[in-house]
Amino acid sequence: MNNTKILAFVGLAGSGKSAAVEYLSQKGYPRVYFGGIVLDAMTEAGLEHTQENEKPFREELRAREGKDFVVNRIITQINDLIDAGQHRIVADGLYTWTEYKAMKRAFPGELTTVAIVTPKRLRHRRLAQRPIRPLTEAESTQRDWAEIENLEKGGPIAIADHYIINDGSMEKLHQDIAAAAAEIKFLE
Repeated sequence: MNNTKILAFVGLAGSGKSAAVEYLSQKGYPRVYFGGIVLDAMTEAGLEHTQENEKPFREELRAREGKDFVVNRIITQINDLIDAGQHRIVADGLYTWTEYKAMKRAFPGELTTVAIVTPKRLRHRRLAQRPIRPLTEAESTQRDWAEIENLEKGGPIAIADHYIINDGSMEKLHQDIAAAAAEIKFLE
């Protein structure tokens, strides 16, 4: 019997997905990073990692290689981890409806999604304060719209298995993540 569990965090930019992933990664669980696929491709193309470069590059990659190019690479990474004996894997940044469906097909019964939901004003403040690729209010709003309209990001959030409201302290977020992970028997 396969006891693999994949825990995917979904949410809009600034919601706390990376903090959730970091919390479990620090406990020794391996992670795969959907956004890293695009960033690695940008590096290979010799592009600087900026918001101005990332969005058009990401959209051009999806147009050229298909909506499922990121998830296909992630599925390979997850299978490599499973082959190496890892059976608890954290997925950071599952974005699109296409990615969600592909993951459900590739890992039937093994994928659980947790939506990290944060009020817009707080997400946008976090995005403005982050040290890497900070965004203005207008850029944050543009990114929200682009992710919802172009990436179909709302679907995986709407259909998530669990929801965490992240509008408090990091300690509260960690408690909520631990509770969700325990409920799905992710923690070993």
